Amino acid sequence: MEDQIKPKNQGTKRLFKNPVLEKLTRTHISIPLSIFFSYAIALLYWSVTHTTLSMAMTISMFFIGMISWTFIEYLVHRYVFHMGAESEKRAKLQYTLHGVHHEFPKDKERLAMPPIVSITIATLLLFFFRMILGDFVFSFLPGFLVGYASYLSVHFMIHSFQPPKNFFKIIWINHSIHHYKNGDGVYGVSSPLWDYVFGTMKN
Repeated sequence: MEDQIKPKNQGTKRLFKNPVLEKLTRTHISIPLSIFFSYAIALLYWSVTHTTLSMAMTISMFFIGMISWTFIEYLVHRYVFHMGAESEKRAKLQYTLHGVHHEFPKDKERLAMPPIVSITIATLLLFFFRMILGDFVFSFLPGFLVGYASYLSVHFMIHSFQPPKNFFKIIWINHSIHHYKNGDGVYGVSSPLWDYVFGTMKN
């Protein structure tokens, strides 16, 4: 599908005729960032005040959560956002989820999932990870959410600003390869780690 999409460096596209649904596909980047950093702080506070986890374990689980996010980021980008479009319905779903971003990569209102979707997913993850991790979830999930918020920040900056003149420039270059040269690789946005692990780093 990405091979058929020619990136446009300005403009936007309406996805839904219903104005409410259309509005829900758009968000200012500050809204999800505020939500997820606040969500993470609240969970960490709960961990400190309502669990018996040591500070060392809390910090360790936080960083494990951040690293885990980079893996999920890679998997979702590769297998969900770039799903095969074998049918018309799948092609439409893929375009709605991610293809529209490839066509209009500079559309700043579509550089993050709508907050209502993100909050719902984060809350479901809280219950899911709680069943697996118990009280560890209150330090693991904040790291996971900060990882996601960091990804959102990096993604927004890549599509909004010129690359910096330092070692972070490689992140801009990698994502530009994904958008403008090879959409079938370089799925990591905030980190190239898993592209190297799974052999999807392209030049």
